[in-house]
Amino acid sequence: MTSEGESPQTLGTPAGSAKRALVGRLSWGLADQAASSMSNFVVGVYVARSLGVTAFGVFSLAWVTYGVVLNVSRGLATDPLVVRFSGVSDTSWRGAVARSSGTALGVGAALGAACLLAGLALGGRVGPAFACLGVVLPGLLLQDAWRFAFFAAGTGRKAFVNDLVWGVVLVPAMVAAARVGSVAAFVLAWGASAAVAAVYGCFQSGIRPRSTGAREWLREHRDLGYRYLVENISNSGASQLRAYGLGAIVGVGAVGVIRGAELLLGPFMAVLMGLSLVTVAEAARVLRRAPQRLGTFCLLLGGGQAVAALLWGAALLLVPDRVGEFVLGGVWHSAEQLIVPVTLGVAGAGLGTGAAAGLRALGAARRSLRSQLIASACYVVGGLGGAAVAGTVGSAWGVAAATGCGSAVWWLQLRSALRERHRNPIPEVRTS
Repeated sequence: MTSEGESPQTLGTPAGSAKRALVGRLSWGLADQAASSMSNFVVGVYVARSLGVTAFGVFSLAWVTYGVVLNVSRGLATDPLVVRFSGVSDTSWRGAVARSSGTALGVGAALGAACLLAGLALGGRVGPAFACLGVVLPGLLLQDAWRFAFFAAGTGRKAFVNDLVWGVVLVPAMVAAARVGSVAAFVLAWGASAAVAAVYGCFQSGIRPRSTGAREWLREHRDLGYRYLVENISNSGASQLRAYGLGAIVGVGAVGVIRGAELLLGPFMAVLMGLSLVTVAEAARVLRRAPQRLGTFCLLLGGGQAVAALLWGAALLLVPDRVGEFVLGGVWHSAEQLIVPVTLGVAGAGLGTGAAAGLRALGAARRSLRSQLIASACYVVGGLGGAAVAGTVGSAWGVAAATGCGSAVWWLQLRSALRERHRNPIPEVRTS
């Protein structure tokens, strides 16, 4: 693993050193996501136990909305950064990070204002949660931008420390929110603690986000950014449509049940998401050093995640009811019925992430966009079609089938992209 003060270039290093560096970067990715996902897991469990199924469903709607906004920010700001500024000189990295983090902050401010206005207009149970989400979005997106910036530089330890700071501040914030006892209070506590970590990220990097550089950043990387934007929105937007549709077809409580089942896979999702932080950067490095190994790298990555998901799901089936009730309270008895389909869905998604990393590293934005649009359409149709036929359980099985189909599409597109590159080997690399 490169030290924090040196250039993250690893070209020309001996094979053994390169492998150790790769293991080190992956390890920090796992450690960082373990810290992040543990915080998210604790928040979800705490809200589920404190507020019950219906209020937890409202919180989950705010959560999936945050997921959409987060993916807008990643598509425009951090995805191009990881693809084009992983393994470059420190000077190039710092200039790019200043502009990309400023872009993330601008996205948070703009969409946060829209979310605030929507929440005030909605009122009722859902409105206050969305209004509070709008207030905290800038801090949430800036904190996420620092994580990707550090992993692009190969300094994942800084991302881990940043998420650790968020987790530490989150504890007293959650206690204070529990005393208030509302969904809005929990949203504010969650977002305010992220803002503290976002400010700390400025000190860690020694970089101040340049919001004035957002327009320049978007213009320079529009060939990737806008395609990744549509791709990411279709991904998170599909989840949001499924959540809203499930709430309309079955009821808001069903959204909480689905979220509860997904929380049970939280520790494994920490592994999957932790790897996703570094896989595109690592695939880009493999492409530069040994392009013929990219397909194998992606296959090992996706296959390993799928197998791990199945093993974790099998372990969940052995969890005693008293343990499940302790973790999720009244949500457990409904959520445990969804363990098998949710596990299969996560396994299918994990398999597809290997191919997605390869397409991102290749800069094949058209192919990755096509894959994501098809996968998202399958997800919405499967999730809502299943809900219409068999309620919450049917929705979970529909999503499981959809993710399997989507994964197949990703791999077919990667195979075609690799063949194209073999015929026309022009790497997608930009360092300035």
